[in-house]
Amino acid sequence: MSRKSDATPKNLVGEDRLLRDPALVEALADPTGFERLSDADIRAMRTRRRQAWGTTGAVALAIVIGLGERWNVRPTSVAPVTSHFATQRGQRVVVQLADGSSVTLDGATTLDVTLADDRRIVALQRGEAYFDVAHDPKRPFIVHAGGSSARVLGTAFDLNLTRAQVELDVYRGAVRFGQTAPGVAGAVVRAGYRSRFAKGSATTPTRFDPTLQGWREGWLDAEDMPLADLVEAINRQDGTPVLAPPAGLADIKVAGRFRVGDPASLMGAIGGVYGFRVVKKPDGLHLEAEPAS
Repeated sequence: MSRKSDATPKNLVGEDRLLRDPALVEALADPTGFERLSDADIRAMRTRRRQAWGTTGAVALAIVIGLGERWNVRPTSVAPVTSHFATQRGQRVVVQLADGSSVTLDGATTLDVTLADDRRIVALQRGEAYFDVAHDPKRPFIVHAGGSSARVLGTAFDLNLTRAQVELDVYRGAVRFGQTAPGVAGAVVRAGYRSRFAKGSATTPTRFDPTLQGWREGWLDAEDMPLADLVEAINRQDGTPVLAPPAGLADIKVAGRFRVGDPASLMGAIGGVYGFRVVKKPDGLHLEAEPAS
């Protein structure tokens, strides 16, 4: 009696794996040539497919590595760019800086702004400006004016550069204020305080009311301000110009809160208190000492 032989050869793998064999799938996809394919043909197709996948994988790997190198490249430092801003007498300008800070320039004001990777530097050459500084601990914001330095990380403050001094009013945060010389720490001026820098040092901070309107709203606060500095501040606004006071009047210390829209009336009122008169001439308002009686 003959025994029924096993119909499954020992080297035959499962159907599901066969269908995943790329070489066999390629052969089955061509029914016209299926019967002509020998075992050698199948093995050759399988070898070509493996070689193709190896080449494609190498290309893909190269692309991934290339992209990785591209993503990991750190941008080189951008060279600092300095921007120059200037206003005419009676003109006010608000400048929005690229770091998110803003600067409001009073009339007859000139300054330069340099934004670098590690710091932000302003050089105030003349006039007055209000700074609202965006917080950035990696880039301190430094303003140089009249030999002084105001250094902050993020705050709001006003700097007034006049003939004789630099006055700092802090509205938010804190400012390190003092000399620009190396090793000089300077004073820390906090919100609601002001300090003046003259003759190489900053004064002890004193209180002021930051809620009161200032020069941006047409008001001027004078706290023992030399008359020559007061005239300089008034001349940043519109109206008849006031000529610089003579030597005998220039250093008179003036204190008070003044509306600056009418220079003739303002100087007349101040002159009545401090002993000088205002004479209007074609070139502007002249301040003259009252004659001795």
